[in-house]
Amino acid sequence: MEAKDAKDPKEAEPLRVGAAVRRRRRALDLTLAAVAERSGLSVPFLSQIENERARPSMRSLQRVADALETTAVQLLAASDPARTVDLVRADEEEELPFGSGVRALVRGHHQLHAMEFLGEQDAGREFQHRNDELMYVADGAAEVEAEGRAFRLARGDSLFLSGGVRHRWRATAPDTRIVIVAVADHIEATEA
Repeated sequence: MEAKDAKDPKEAEPLRVGAAVRRRRRALDLTLAAVAERSGLSVPFLSQIENERARPSMRSLQRVADALETTAVQLLAASDPARTVDLVRADEEEELPFGSGVRALVRGHHQLHAMEFLGEQDAGREFQHRNDELMYVADGAAEVEAEGRAFRLARGDSLFLSGGVRHRWRATAPDTRIVIVAVADHIEATEA
């Protein structure tokens, strides 16, 4: 029995406004009781909104926004996309600006990027990313230059590159398959 795709990936995802409401409330150093008093909505209802157990109507959202000295539009713009489960099948073709033999393993704008590179890839240029990256050789072999050192990777090997490391790489066998997973550039790195 084949599973059906949960949703069409081109459809807009519903927004989770609760996290935006909570962030704004905390930024103003307000309690739920203070927002309830300002908005005329109950504390339990506001708590349900913040915890994503209730979706406010536009009228209620505007009342919350007024209490938080903002607008409903700004709260919606600051909302997180709903949690998603998105299946990318092996035979799906999606045009990418990187050229042939490159396939996105994750669609959309998320906290990480994952790409699969097939065949003898050689970008011929140096890369430097803001955030961390992991390279995994699923099949074949690759050579990576990073931090003045050369690394030869074989099937099953992985190489971690922290943000800011200049590097270049190339596949060295015809049937090479490399998976690269990287933290998206729009994510702020945290200090350990």
